[in-house]
Amino acid sequence: MNKFLDNKLQVSLTAGLLLGLSFPPVDLSFLTIPAFVLLFHLSEKCDSNKQLAYYGYFGFVLWNLIGTYWLMMASAIAGIAAILANAVIMTIPLVLFRGFSRSFEKSWHIALLQASAWVAYEFLHHNWDLSWTWLSIGNAWANQIGLVQYISATGHLGITFWVIFTASLAYSAIKKKNQIIAIAATFSLLLPSGTSFLYYVGSGINPVSSTTNVTVIQPNHDSYLDYGGMRDKREVLDSLFSITKRTKAPETDLVVWPENAIDGVTYINSVTTNRVADSAKAWNTAFISGTGLYKLYDTPPTLYRDTFQGRARNFFNSALYVNKSGKVSRYDKHNLVPIVERFPFVDFFNAIDVFRWFNWGRIAQFGKGTEPIAIIENNFTTQGLICYDSVYPEWIREFVRNGTDFITIITNDGWWGNSSGHVQHFSYARLRAIEFDRWIVRSANNGTSGIIDPSGRVIIKTHYWTKTGFNFEVPHKNTMTLFTKFGDWFSYLCLLIVIPSWIWILIKKRFTANV
Repeated sequence: MNKFLDNKLQVSLTAGLLLGLSFPPVDLSFLTIPAFVLLFHLSEKCDSNKQLAYYGYFGFVLWNLIGTYWLMMASAIAGIAAILANAVIMTIPLVLFRGFSRSFEKSWHIALLQASAWVAYEFLHHNWDLSWTWLSIGNAWANQIGLVQYISATGHLGITFWVIFTASLAYSAIKKKNQIIAIAATFSLLLPSGTSFLYYVGSGINPVSSTTNVTVIQPNHDSYLDYGGMRDKREVLDSLFSITKRTKAPETDLVVWPENAIDGVTYINSVTTNRVADSAKAWNTAFISGTGLYKLYDTPPTLYRDTFQGRARNFFNSALYVNKSGKVSRYDKHNLVPIVERFPFVDFFNAIDVFRWFNWGRIAQFGKGTEPIAIIENNFTTQGLICYDSVYPEWIREFVRNGTDFITIITNDGWWGNSSGHVQHFSYARLRAIEFDRWIVRSANNGTSGIIDPSGRVIIKTHYWTKTGFNFEVPHKNTMTLFTKFGDWFSYLCLLIVIPSWIWILIKKRFTANV
């Protein structure tokens, strides 16, 4: 055992393996705690920050590879680059771990700083142009909903704090052979999870005063072929309407088609959208459908792709909204996948390119939506969150604060094949249900589609790579959780803890060096 613990590379790789296995679909969530115990041990064994980053990097690459190998199924080069780059960024909070453990003495103080450091890293990593939320520690616990109900107050980053605070105390107890710290670590482990479990067991489906009958369609069109393997958009619509007619009920209020359901790019007023509008009026049913939509501008924006009939033009990954009277509107995806959908820092590069050497509007790829636009009917309000949008709670919060009765997610999930990717994406939606106390309606092109209740329980779940659909009477909710009211307050609190502490360490180090 001592030989293993003395081998820095083995310790790092073991930690990476445990972290990889903690995420869906393996779901050994508890392994996140011993994984971070090993990372704390690694930080103690390394002689310098540089050495720690070097050895830690190998474990983080393994973690990223196990958790997100499926990225390479959509694009091998982009997937490999993302895995290697994300592992580099992860070494930053690891180095902070070492600094805090060497600069402070009390175990609870070190645990507080180390847990806050990883929360701060995840929070900042979620809020820049190279944002990647997939391997947040909280996501590893997405299927352990009975233990994480407290995220309705903290958001899912509260899970990250809980795991690392507990692991830090556990490592300190082992290192110091201190029974009191061991009891504190046990208390840290059991109090949040135990309280959550008691709340979860006692919770049930409360009577509701209003509902929306929703028809969810999973068309299973081939994501790797133009028009899903069909000849044109007309044939695509034929397929969508065919399965919808077989599935919908007479009382259906809303039909939900997935992201890219209407493959290709069209205009908000076109033959394609008018056909959907006509069906909405004929059936007295609203529609949400994913599609590509152009936008034309009277006044050109800073970035635009090209011109059409003398007007600036962009295209967006969009949700097409059609209400029961046939009125058409849209929501443009806000959270775009870096590189794949949106070139990172394109606004900055466009601003400094004073000689206009590059067409940054074309390089940018998809346009970026800026408004949380919902579909509003007389008897319900919801939205068409598009794929990657669903892992950004702070963005979803804007919809909920504006009166969303239930959360609707449309996604493709076919780009990655039958891999861990679509399993993880479905699981992460369970966290959104808990954070906002809302029902989740999910339509995925190839699967998995489903219904999730406000406690994160899966009520309906389809099979992957199956053409199917279902109806469900979705209850409305209008409660406001603490997270809905105050957003990322917990993450900001962690930042306020970490930043002054790290500045103090740097000042103390410089002062000591000058003495």
